[in-house]
Amino acid sequence: MFKSKILVLGPCESGKTVIANFLSDATETSGGDYHPTQGVRILEFECNSIEITPGRTANCEVELWDCSGNHRFSTCWPAFQKDANGVIIVYNPDQPNQDKDLETWYTQFVQTQMLKDSQCIVFAHHKPMGTERTRTQIPPSLSKVTCVHTNLDEDPDSVREDFKNFLAKVLSNLTDKRDQEELSIMNH
Repeated sequence: MFKSKILVLGPCESGKTVIANFLSDATETSGGDYHPTQGVRILEFECNSIEITPGRTANCEVELWDCSGNHRFSTCWPAFQKDANGVIIVYNPDQPNQDKDLETWYTQFVQTQMLKDSQCIVFAHHKPMGTERTRTQIPPSLSKVTCVHTNLDEDPDSVREDFKNFLAKVLSNLTDKRDQEELSIMNH
């Protein structure tokens, strides 16, 4: 069984905790009062039968690291990102200027860790009773990163499916890395 560490990042009040709770089955509700995450919360769960390639599935233990969007915790970022296999960047496209921070999160947690764009996904998360869906443009530096619009009240199944597809890419990268390490050992 694979083990993956996935960071859930983004600006304050973007819906990171709601998404993390939903994906880990920690809760089924998406409403409630806002309580900012202090530092990080780690949620652990299993995802079974993830299709890595056609006809090849794997089971995975997932650690979702729900990271605070407050920059006062930036001194903790190196500890958060150590050994991360993937990054989910969550922002609320209905809030002005939340898309402006995407490049900072991407640079800090994807590029500096030398993760591939396939190991990152952007969730443009629309909160319940939000305003009309707007399609904010993500920065050009994220043009190769998958961006999906999410709304847990309207279409929770697609959020799970998008996560499973993302996790399949992360696992594929892990298997490729493991295979390369094995070849390196055999060739030396």
